[in-house]
Amino acid sequence: MKKIVALSLVGLTVFTTSCVSKKKYVELENQYNNTRSTLTKTQMEKEQIEAKYAKIEERVASYNAKIQSLSDTNNKRLQNIDGVVISENDKENMRKALANVDSKELAQAKTLKDSMNLIISHNLKKNLDTSLIAAGEEDDIDITIDETVVMITISDKLLFRSGSAIVNSKANSLLERLAEVINSEPALEVMVEGHTDSQTVKPGSYVKDNWELSVARSTAVIRKLQDNYNVDPAKLIAAGRSSYHPLTENDSAEGRATNRRTRIVILPNLDKFLALLSAN
Repeated sequence: MKKIVALSLVGLTVFTTSCVSKKKYVELENQYNNTRSTLTKTQMEKEQIEAKYAKIEERVASYNAKIQSLSDTNNKRLQNIDGVVISENDKENMRKALANVDSKELAQAKTLKDSMNLIISHNLKKNLDTSLIAAGEEDDIDITIDETVVMITISDKLLFRSGSAIVNSKANSLLERLAEVINSEPALEVMVEGHTDSQTVKPGSYVKDNWELSVARSTAVIRKLQDNYNVDPAKLIAAGRSSYHPLTENDSAEGRATNRRTRIVILPNLDKFLALLSAN
């Protein structure tokens, strides 16, 4: 009887202990599930916040891009000033270039085109005076600026023999120096004018008249600049003026020698000039 009671007590103890462990297990399992649920919810909230933040960043980047675009558009907005289309960037670059121009010359510029021409002629003057005229050629070459168009007048005796359109070899160094100046300044075009005196061409000559001779001489100089000294032919213009634009009277040998000349007219190309400004 005592054994039965003892066994009953042992069984009750085991049963009681088993019930307590299971309850605790269920409690822990619930805690785990709750924690897992909370973690999942937190993760979802984190992802939602990150998605919202990404959208905000995207919106900010879009606004910044629009602001930059508006700024660029404003700087590049074209304006028509004095018949010249120019942007804000171009105007700023012009201001910097004009800072190097003599203030007295700058005061004479009345229009935007005048200012552009001043910049180009200023750059040319720096090169021409120091590099074009060699020793002993001072009397054969004359450089003038007329309303910022550069004109270089070369005497006939330096370039050609009498009645000939073949360029004299002694002019090679001069044409080479001239080509260097032309090539150094992309924003210009060059017109080569042939001029003769009023004496008629000798019968049987290979040229018909002074018109033909003046054009032939102009073309000969241009071919030299293009073929021998790599001047871009798109920048060159050939012109023959015959005897109809004399510098002086043709009634003396000295006067006729003065009128026989080749004139290099350097013309600013404003479109190219603006393209160069924009590229800076």
